[in-house]
Amino acid sequence: MERSNAVGVSFFGKGSISLLPEELKKRGVKRGLIITDSFLYKSGAADKVGERLLEAEAEYAIYYLVQPNPTVMIVNECLHAAKTLQVDFLVAVGGGSAIDTAKAVSIVLENGGRVEEYEGVNKSKRKGIPIVAVNTTAGTGSEVTAFYIVTDPERYSKMCMVDSNCMVSIAVNDIDFMMTMPPKLTAATGMDAMTHAIEAVLSKKAVPITDKDAMWAITAIKDYLPRAYQNGSDEEAREMMAYAEYTAGMAFSNSGLGMVHAMAHALGGMLNLPHGVCNAVLLPYVMEFNGSFPEMAERFKKVAQALGIPSYRCMQGEDLVHACTRFIRDLSHSLSLPESLKELGTGMLDYETLAETAMRDVCMKDNFFMPAKSQVVEVYRRAFEHKS
Repeated sequence: MERSNAVGVSFFGKGSISLLPEELKKRGVKRGLIITDSFLYKSGAADKVGERLLEAEAEYAIYYLVQPNPTVMIVNECLHAAKTLQVDFLVAVGGGSAIDTAKAVSIVLENGGRVEEYEGVNKSKRKGIPIVAVNTTAGTGSEVTAFYIVTDPERYSKMCMVDSNCMVSIAVNDIDFMMTMPPKLTAATGMDAMTHAIEAVLSKKAVPITDKDAMWAITAIKDYLPRAYQNGSDEEAREMMAYAEYTAGMAFSNSGLGMVHAMAHALGGMLNLPHGVCNAVLLPYVMEFNGSFPEMAERFKKVAQALGIPSYRCMQGEDLVHACTRFIRDLSHSLSLPESLKELGTGMLDYETLAETAMRDVCMKDNFFMPAKSQVVEVYRRAFEHKS
C-alpha cells in the first residue's frame, strides 16, 4: 500500500520495498549513504535495501556503526562519511536510532554547524537532504515525525530536536524487514508506540484529529502487540503494529508528548538505558500523576475506551485512572517487561539530577500539567521502588 502525506510518500505491506526504486527514480537521486547498525549489516538487510538502490541507478555506501541511543560522536562519524562521499540522499535501515541519526546528519549537512546547536524546536533554516527510512521495528514512529533524539555523553543528556526540516521523504514499512525482530525488542518498541499514543491523548495540545489517530493506535497495539510478541511470524500482527506505530507517530507529532518521555530521555541520557523499556516502566506512574487532577477525567475516559475497559463510562476519579494503569501494567507484565526502574539494574538513582534534566526536556512543556521538580522526583522514586 502507498500513502501520500505532508512529509512525502509511505509504503506499507509485505514486499513494499519493491516500490522504492521507482520512487527514487522520480526524485533523481544518484548517490546515497545507508545508515544502519552492525546486526542489520551482517544479517544482509542493508544489502537487500542496497539492491533496490542499484535498481534505481543510484550508487551507495554503508555506515553500519549506529548504536542504540546514538551519540554526537556517531552522528559526527556518519556526517563525515556523507560529506566525503558527497551524497545527495540518506537511507536509514533500522529503528529509531538509525532514523534519528539520519535526520541529524541530514540537518547538519544542509545547515552546517554542530548537531548540538539544533537542540530544541525548529532551529534549522533549511530542509535537510532527502531521507529514506526503511523501518525494521514497530515503535518509534520516527519515519513520520518531526522529532529526533541524539545523546550528548558529555552532559549525560538526550537532546530532543523538533524540526519540520528533518522529515523523512520516503518511508517503507515492509514487514519482511520486521519478521525476525526478537520478542524482547518487539515488546520494548511496541510499548514505546503505546506510550506515544497515550501521551498524545493526555497532552495539553491534543485535539479531535490527534485523538482519532491516537485512540485507534492504542486499540490496535493492545490487540496486536501480544500476538506479535508471542509469535513473530504472525504477519497480520506485524503489519497492524506497523500501521499502529506510524499512526501513533502522526498523533504525537501534532499533539506533542509529555512527562513520560521527558523522564525517559533523562534516564536514557544518564544511564544509556533502552528508550522503549524506560517508557514502559514510567508510563503507569506518570499516568497516576496526571490522573490525580480532576480536569483529566475526560481524557482518561478516552484512553479507557481505546483500551476496551468495560464500564469505563461509569467510572470516575481514582477508579478510572486505576483501571487504565492496571491494564498497562498487566500488558507490560505479559510482555515480560520490568515493573520498576530497580529491575533495570541501575543501582540507586540521583533523583534530583534526573528531575532537573527532565524538567528542561522539550517534551515536558506538552504535559497537561507542568510538574514541580519535587513531583518529578517523587515519580522517579515510586517507579524505582515500585509503589503504585
